[in-house]
Parts: sequence; structure tokens; C-alpha cells
Amino acid sequence: MGSPTGEGGVKETQLGSLLRPVRAGNAFEETVERLLQAIKLGVVPHGERLPSERDLAVHLGISRVTLREAIRSLQEAGYLDVRRGRYGGAFVLYLPPDPSDGDLAEAVNQMGAGDLADALTFRMAVECGAAQILATTSLDPSQRAVLLRRLSEVNDAAPADYRRLDTAFHLSIAELTGSPLLAAACADARLRVTDLLNAIPVLGPNIAHAAVQHQAIVSAILAGDPDGASRAVAEHLEGTAALLRGFLA
Repeated sequence: MGSPTGEGGVKETQLGSLLRPVRAGNAFEETVERLLQAIKLGVVPHGERLPSERDLAVHLGISRVTLREAIRSLQEAGYLDVRRGRYGGAFVLYLPPDPSDGDLAEAVNQMGAGDLADALTFRMAVECGAAQILATTSLDPSQRAVLLRRLSEVNDAAPADYRRLDTAFHLSIAELTGSPLLAAACADARLRVTDLLNAIPVLGPNIAHAAVQHQAIVSAILAGDPDGASRAVAEHLEGTAALLRGFLA
């Protein structure tokens, strides 16, 4: 899907982790799931167009008929705006809702306390592992540039863009390992907590603290320090878990 070294290439690579082939028996349902992952994680943000029908069908391993049914369902649900003509396509309408009182508790109730603990454990395992592996990888200049750019983007992000760019930063670590399975696992882990993170406000002090932690993660990776990279990710994710617990208290 293109080189991961440019801005479009990074997005295409992250899409590749999400838009992997679906199983024939549940083609429609899994296509909806894959497209929703890309939309909810902000890999294709509000106002941008999904890849062409041809590209989506190839990457998902499905017929255009199945793809069109999935897109039509997401259009009816308010996630996509389908436009015809030369400059047409399926454009993302979804925007994460502004958090309000009770949203987090409701999200946790729907998830279940046991599933929440499991999701946080899963995320800890795969993201620490991804950073550890990447720190043992010989990164070329373009790969290092991707990581540094994603760091700069999230640490300089406006509050409205923070969650999306934070997701892009975390996913880029897994992507750069070169393992599609690990990248897909990290995307899945992030998706499991996305509704929870969207249910709490973006706080200035938390962003500032996270920026220091993001820098520590990248510094350890670029220094070739796998243990340091794993510890930095663990500290960062523990902070996120503590923030969730605080708002639930």
C-alpha cells in the first residue's frame, strides 16, 4: 500500500493493518467491523475519503457487492457520506462526541469491569512488546523520521486533534516493527479503549505529562534500549489507566 515513509504512506500502512482480509463466512459483518475500526481510530479522519472501492475490495478480499452493502450500512448509520461523480467516494462523517458526565461510567458498564481490566492488560502487553521489538530493530533514516514526526504531531496537537494523533503515534510504533500481526493487535487493543478515552476530557496537565512520556518512549527506541522502551510505555499506559480510574471514582 505504499511506502511508510511519507505522510500518506504512514496512513496507508496503518490502514493496511486494519483492512486485512476478512473471513468468507462473515464477510459483511467483518467488513463493517474493519471499516469502523479505521473510522473510530481516526486513521481516516472526519472529512476524508476512504480508499477507492477497488482498493478496499482487494485488501479486504471481498466482492464489490459486499463492500457496497457494508458502506451503505455505515452511511445509514451516519458514519459515512457517499458522494457520486468524478470527485465522489465514501467520506467520513464520524466525530468522537464531546465527553459529558456519566459517559465513562456508561462505557465501562457496557464493557464490563472484567473486560476493562482484560483490555488494559492486553494493551499493556502488545504495546510494551512493540516498543521493545522496535528498539532492537535497525531503523533507517526514513523510519526514524516517521517516528519523530508522529511524536511531534501528537505533542503539538490541539485538544480537538489529540486523541487521533495520539492513536497515530502509538500505532506507528507497531507499524514500524514490520509485523502486520503485531500492528493489527495494537490497533485492536487501542480500539478496545477508544470509547473510554473519548469519554474523558483532554486535560492540559495530562497532555504535558504524556508529552514527556512520549519523548521517553521514542528516545529509548532510537537509543536501541528495549528494556527502557518497554518501561517507558508501561509507565505511560499506567498513567492512562490511573486517569480512567480517577474519573470512575
